[in-house]
Amino acid sequence: MVIPRPSSFAWLIESIYIVHLDDPMIRAQVKDMEPTKSALDDPDYAHFAWRRYRMLMKWMALASLCATAGGLFFLETLIGAIPIHMMIATAAGVFVSVLLASALMGLVFLSSGSGHDGSVHDPLDDDAE
Repeated sequence: MVIPRPSSFAWLIESIYIVHLDDPMIRAQVKDMEPTKSALDDPDYAHFAWRRYRMLMKWMALASLCATAGGLFFLETLIGAIPIHMMIATAAGVFVSVLLASALMGLVFLSSGSGHDGSVHDPLDDDAE
């Protein structure tokens, strides 16, 4: 058995790519992979959407502070004097958890409200044209 030289493998691979890249099926697949436009591609609308997101995050930071204060007050009334380490850990945990949840949900609302979700092409969708 003759083992082909590596250069012959390179020639084979090049010939396959050259011959088959001009195939109509390949061109159709490449066309389907092109990204579609979303509303966030417009700079004015993107500025408006991100400004609205930042305003939402400011309000949610205030809500996180209120939730933190409420959690610390609840612990104070439930168990009495709170050790400083427990207070710091509780405050950090409640604040970061509420803020992270609101940031992620805000991004979901931003993506959905701007039509960015609709611009994604799903190759497994049976309703696609």
